[in-house]
Amino acid sequence: MIVNNWYGQGKREVEICSDTAVWYHTAKPVVPIRWVLIRDPKGKFETQAILSTGLTYSPIQILEWFVRRWQVEVIFEEVRAHLGVETQRQWADIAIARTTPLLFGLFSLVTVLAHHLQNDFQWQVRQTSWYSKHLPSFSDALALVRRFFWASTFSMSHESFEMVKVPRPLFERLRDIAVYAA
Repeated sequence: MIVNNWYGQGKREVEICSDTAVWYHTAKPVVPIRWVLIRDPKGKFETQAILSTGLTYSPIQILEWFVRRWQVEVIFEEVRAHLGVETQRQWADIAIARTTPLLFGLFSLVTVLAHHLQNDFQWQVRQTSWYSKHLPSFSDALALVRRFFWASTFSMSHESFEMVKVPRPLFERLRDIAVYAA
């Protein structure tokens, strides 16, 4: 079977097998499930099983939804790492109800603002030796927005005796460290 848009890499051939079963848990009602077993005929990924309570959906639809979930999981991880969703101070239900929607709104605002700023400011997509990326991540977008706001914050002193000249490459390196560290 061919799966469209396999983790953003186009079409991928996989072998699938599916049927229904019941999920049993002590002291809970039995839940009917559909299991989908996925196998790569080329052996590039391990065989895995996906479980769904949507019995009316086809195995291929369940598999395509499973593959698309990766984008959502990346967003959740970025919001946890950079904006503090699910941190200790948000364990109370009332705190979660107040702050989580605002933090997701902030995520959206930073993303939209970074998209708007990309014409005026140069993206700095950070790379590592073990992971090469072609598109900016949320941390790159957040750094771009910080760089934009900080550009108007740093101003020169009017008195020459108060000024210490810092070489431009050093200043830019310190700025780049600060926008990612903040």
